[in-house]
Amino acid sequence: MALAWLAWRLGEWQFDRLEERKERNALIERNESLPPVDVREVLAPGEPVAEEEEWRVVTATGSYDEAATVIVRYRTREGAPGVEVVVPLELGDGSTLLVDRGWFGTDNRGATPSDVPPPPQGQVTVTGWVREDATGDEAEVTDQSTRAISSEQIGEALDREVLGGFVQLESESPEPEQPLEPAELPELDDGPHFFYGLQWWFFGALAIFGFFYLLYDEWRGGRRTTPGSERPEHAAVDGDHRARDE
Repeated sequence: MALAWLAWRLGEWQFDRLEERKERNALIERNESLPPVDVREVLAPGEPVAEEEEWRVVTATGSYDEAATVIVRYRTREGAPGVEVVVPLELGDGSTLLVDRGWFGTDNRGATPSDVPPPPQGQVTVTGWVREDATGDEAEVTDQSTRAISSEQIGEALDREVLGGFVQLESESPEPEQPLEPAELPELDDGPHFFYGLQWWFFGALAIFGFFYLLYDEWRGGRRTTPGSERPEHAAVDGDHRARDE
């Protein structure tokens, strides 16, 4: 019974995740269909990205600070090792926007800011998707290198004020001499959650069926060994001797 209850709860958890994924997909589709807006209409210094604004398409104009490039380690694509390249974009009002310019393939040792292709020089206009900051220990920055992008952590490491969140690059003008691999967008499908939920419920039903089957099997076995249902061997032998004596 405990196993069946646990399987039921796990199935409900998977269906809850399915609903969350559908809501996320609807939000992404809505935000991608909206016209681009200036990044300062969506992001502000020290402010987290509003949930309804993630994946909103924004534009920004400024100049890249190549010397402050931050490498995001351990980003594989199709089994190939690589990194993502985050470069601060200095805006006209003095604030700074973190731009994830894309993916760059490396060997297993990773890369340093000097190893990756440089961004365009001078004034650049970028268009991209708003993304939320990562949290936890992975966002810690050491020697301009991290495992996840956090505007708070990167801002502290670079000692500058940055807009909350970051922008995942779609395009930049002018284009660089050696572009990076573009960002991978999320798949807008329902994922495996529906079938995982059905599987958990099936396991719960199987646990209940197994319980009652074992109960029936015990009862059937007990019926076969009920006292008096089988004739003891020594009683049968004594009966045969009496029959011969008579």
